Amino acid sequence: MFLHITSLPSLTGIGNFGAAVPFIDFLADSGFKYWQICPAGPTGYGDSPYQSFSAFAGNPYFIDLEELLKLGFLFDFDLAAARTLPQDRCDYGRIYEIIPPLFKIAYKNFACPAARAFAEKHYGLGFKNFCLENAYWLNSYAYFTALKKRHGGAPWYKWEASQKSYKEFLRGSLKADPDFSDECECVKFTQWLYHAQLKKLKAYASAKSIEIIGDMPIFLSYDSADVWERPELFDLDKDFAPNNIAGVGPDYFCAEGQLWGNPLYNWEGKKVEVYEFWRLRLAKEFEFADVIRLDHFRGFADYWAIPFKTQDARLGVWKTGPGADFFEYLRKAFPKGRFLAEDLGLLSPRAEALRDSLKIPAMAVLQFAFGGDAKNAYLPHNHKANCACYTGTHDNDTSKSWYETSADKVKDHFRRYYRVNGSCPHLDLTHSAMLSVCFLAIIPAQDLLGLGGEARMNVPGRAAGNWQWRMRAQELENLRGAAGCFKSSNILGGRFGDVTEYQGDSEK
Repeated sequence: MFLHITSLPSLTGIGNFGAAVPFIDFLADSGFKYWQICPAGPTGYGDSPYQSFSAFAGNPYFIDLEELLKLGFLFDFDLAAARTLPQDRCDYGRIYEIIPPLFKIAYKNFACPAARAFAEKHYGLGFKNFCLENAYWLNSYAYFTALKKRHGGAPWYKWEASQKSYKEFLRGSLKADPDFSDECECVKFTQWLYHAQLKKLKAYASAKSIEIIGDMPIFLSYDSADVWERPELFDLDKDFAPNNIAGVGPDYFCAEGQLWGNPLYNWEGKKVEVYEFWRLRLAKEFEFADVIRLDHFRGFADYWAIPFKTQDARLGVWKTGPGADFFEYLRKAFPKGRFLAEDLGLLSPRAEALRDSLKIPAMAVLQFAFGGDAKNAYLPHNHKANCACYTGTHDNDTSKSWYETSADKVKDHFRRYYRVNGSCPHLDLTHSAMLSVCFLAIIPAQDLLGLGGEARMNVPGRAAGNWQWRMRAQELENLRGAAGCFKSSNILGGRFGDVTEYQGDSEK
């Protein structure tokens, strides 16, 4: 099933690790084998999980605040404001105002030796050891987060020169300032909490035989701790401004192209360093995820480079990506690593050849199948076994709303193809995904619930108002009521091959 953590039902305004426990119970009781989520990093403006402040840090809003009561870090009255947050959507503005101060309170209580010892024993994770083992990203992220707070949230490339450069910052005296140092320690404490609860949740999911499909964005946000700390890994000029930025050129879907704005990697100038950076990224992701979805897989074969100064996606050029050499490096680091390629849209022959040579499972989204001819690759009769079948993804409308808002030509094709009357399109697509020859079927929770457009997660190109939908507690109970139906189907699992050899079959 596909459901981002933010969408889980909870009493404190946003889904969290505590809310994931009953959801995992539901998955296990219903016969599901996989839970797919979106990236879990800290988000900034626009609230998109694909624009994170760090490639390694976790989103602190996923911390179960209720559990902090049990540890004595918070008291019941501390959560009063958080419990007034809406339960059917994420109000990120209020979340930002209400939840971060709670971590400051918890951090002060953590200073008590007895409370600290109790919490470390509870989680089986020492704070000091966590900081030492994760120093390669945690120190710079703590500095970055504390500086961003001092600058009122402004991006790092607008800071003064002494702080805009990470190396210059380290030479300065601010990091030794007691107040600044304390702010950094609070950031580290919050990340310790995140990773401690994540470790606990991962063990619970594994005990229930639920595997987690994580999501790895190919590009990083320009305003991120990683780009600030190591600008040499990216295609930046001497003043730390991008030479070129990511996007997609004009195509069938968008005549103007797409301007994403992420800095590109310095694949040629710092090949070894960029490869190692990716190894570290994947190692961190594999601490939680059993399978990693590689976002925008085409970018590893060839990518669209748009001159930063033009801000015009039409003026970009195709450049050759790292290709098979990059994946050979990853294979040595993760010989049993399991991946899924996000290969939607128009792939180049080079990208298709790379994907097929690696035998990484692809994706087929049923909502893209209708309205054309019989050769459409997403139509079920064209599916391949080494593929995951989706009714839709986070970027699609819900299946019910997709059908209701589709052109008459699409609706007619859909009804004729499935020989249905169109009254329950979400069920028709779910049934089709489960019966596909694809080795894995992944269904968004919204489609199993039969929800309309109000439950859509993201509208690509829309700057605000995305990533807000949440499942109500009653809706989770509604899904539980159908658990016997899902379990009896016995076709909700799947099997992934590793990065070099596909081992799949028709089991789902």
